[in-house]
Order: sequence, then structure tokens, then C-alpha cells
Amino acid sequence: MADIALIGTGRMGAAMAGTLARSGTDVVLFNRTRATAEAVAEQTGAAVARTAAEAAASAPVVLTSLSDDNAVRAAFRGPEGVLAGATRGALVLETSTIDPQTVLELGPEADAAGVRLLDAPVSGSVPVVERGELVFMIGGEADAVDRARDAIAPLARKVVHVGDRGAGATMKLAVNGIVHALNMALSEALVLAERAGVDRGAAYEVIASSAVAAPFVEYKRQAFEHPEEASVAFSLDLVDKDLDLILQLAERVDLTMQQAAANRGMAERAVTAGLGSQDMSAVAGLLRGELGS
Repeated sequence: MADIALIGTGRMGAAMAGTLARSGTDVVLFNRTRATAEAVAEQTGAAVARTAAEAAASAPVVLTSLSDDNAVRAAFRGPEGVLAGATRGALVLETSTIDPQTVLELGPEADAAGVRLLDAPVSGSVPVVERGELVFMIGGEADAVDRARDAIAPLARKVVHVGDRGAGATMKLAVNGIVHALNMALSEALVLAERAGVDRGAAYEVIASSAVAAPFVEYKRQAFEHPEEASVAFSLDLVDKDLDLILQLAERVDLTMQQAAANRGMAERAVTAGLGSQDMSAVAGLLRGELGS
């Protein structure tokens, strides 16, 4: 038996696997594209399972880190899914950014399988994962959240129990709404200063030292100042997906979000321009006219 099964070895999942392995946690991996999981396993020493069910059967705690709602449903359901393999009483933490309705939909299925399902999305990008400083926002029963704390301690700076199942996914969309607004505002402000003749580095130094110097501003500094060297921490196609989910949730609760709607318009423009696989900071390049078609 491993300590944790990790389903999904994309950027965030791979970083989680590395941080857990460095902490001495025994991890088993599954990814739909096996070669991706094997590459992570080679770096971390983790085992690779043939199916999500096999991975879930191998550990008392399961973390899922997947791209979207359809990927989450596929990973949980069916004879090769998490719920088919997880042992009764297993703790499953769904850390993806998804619609709260998907968590509520899967909840009764998990209950029927005897699995303790928590929606446990995180705030923080790959460098934050690698430092073990994620903020977990968890929805679910309090005793299950308490059980989860020890398992995710190597990854977490803070764990907040935000309410019942679905509340974690809701809070992740709320947080990401702010992140995407910051990214847009920062892109516009930086390009405005540059167009008016201010050196990019000097402009960023002022922004990063000012009242708006959120942690996002600091950890995106390299990406904005030297975009040609930036790695992809949060791709624009995922930004577009998030903003769709945020506005769908807003519609369900009868809220108008003009900022989010404007940001979705820019995200759609970036994806249409062929920038979907680029980092979110590429919005600044699009505004400069350097990127896109």
C-alpha cells in the first residue's frame, strides 16, 4: 500500500507528486496518458498504476488533479474509475478547478461506495506547490477534513474548511476570479506604462512595491518582465475555462459580474489568437501586438 494515490500528472499533479515524494510520502500515480505518469515516476520514484481504480485501491488517501469537469467525471466513474477501486472509508480529495455542481453530482455516488469525498481545490501555482505552500479550501464533513490535514501537510501552508461539499469548488472559482482580474489589470497597466515611455523593469518595480503588490504580482514578475523566458504556469485556455465556470455560477446565483465578463472576453480573444497553450501573462504580449494573429 502507498500513502497517497495521485490521479492526474499534469503540471500541478506532477509538482504535487514531487513535493510529496521529497517529504517521504509513498505515492502511486495514474494518468490517462501513461507516458506522462511514467515521466513523473522516473523523477520521483513513485509507482504507476494501470487504471484510476488500481491507483485508488493502493492507498487510503486519493488526490485528483485534473483539467476539467469531464476529466473528473471520467476519472471517478466506471469499472476503472476511482470509486470502483477505492476502499470503504478511503478519503478522496478532488483538487481540480471545476463546477461545484460536479462535486454535488459525484457526492451521492461516493457516499454509496463508502468513500469520503471532499472538494479540496488549491490556491497556488507550480512554484507554490514545490515549496509546499498551497492554500487548500475544503468543502465536506469536518471529521473528514481533519483526517485530510495530515495527508496534505507536505503540500499545504494553510487548510481552510469553508463549508459543506461544493463550498470548496465555489471558493476556488471566487479566488480565480480575482486572479484573472489581477492578470488583466497588471497586463494593461504594464503595457500602458511602456507605451507612454517607461522602461518595463522600472514600471514593474513600482507596481511590485506599491499598494497593489499582491503575491500574484511578485511571483509573476519573471513572466511579465521576460516573457520570452517564461514557462507556462497557468495556460490561457484554462483561464478561459475558469471564467466560463465563474460566469455560469454567477448566473445560477443571480449575480452580474461585469469584471469577469470583460476578462472572459479577453481570454476568448487570446485563445482565438492561438495563445491558448501560453501562460496567462501572454495577455500583455497580445496587448502589445507582439502575439496572436
